[in-house]
Amino acid sequence: MRLTSKDASKLLKQYEDELSSIKKKEDSSKTWVASTTENKEDVRPDYDYATIQENIRELNAKIRKLRHAINLFNVSTVIPEFNITIDEMLVYIPQLNAQKLKLAKMKDQPKFVRCNDMFRAKGNFIDYEYINYDLLAVSNDYTKVSEELSKAQLALDKVNISETLEVNI
Repeated sequence: MRLTSKDASKLLKQYEDELSSIKKKEDSSKTWVASTTENKEDVRPDYDYATIQENIRELNAKIRKLRHAINLFNVSTVIPEFNITIDEMLVYIPQLNAQKLKLAKMKDQPKFVRCNDMFRAKGNFIDYEYINYDLLAVSNDYTKVSEELSKAQLALDKVNISETLEVNI
């Protein structure tokens, strides 16, 4: 079957949710408690070990094949605007996010701040911490990184909803 990366991710999430549900049902029905005064067969939950294990094996196989197809797609599909693969882009975007957060903190830093409380300072000395960089350069870099991040996210989204991958499930 041919799917977009976005649709493959949705299907993967569906399989993982289904697997989780089966495992929860198994956990709640593979053992049970009955009082000595009860007929234990009356309170025995429905549980078919062989069927549950087969369902788990089938879902695990589907998840494996789908993850593999997505991984192959990610390492072989190039995002034209950046000339890098999706796999590289999935590393690049968090790098841009980290850089953007650092620059946001730096651009909002005052040129100097008082380091100690004057009531607790020894003697008449007050220490100040000063920035050691050009605020304008940091602000400009912040704008550039923000724009690059936005462009990267849009390019990745575009590929994820337009390019297809082959999955044999």
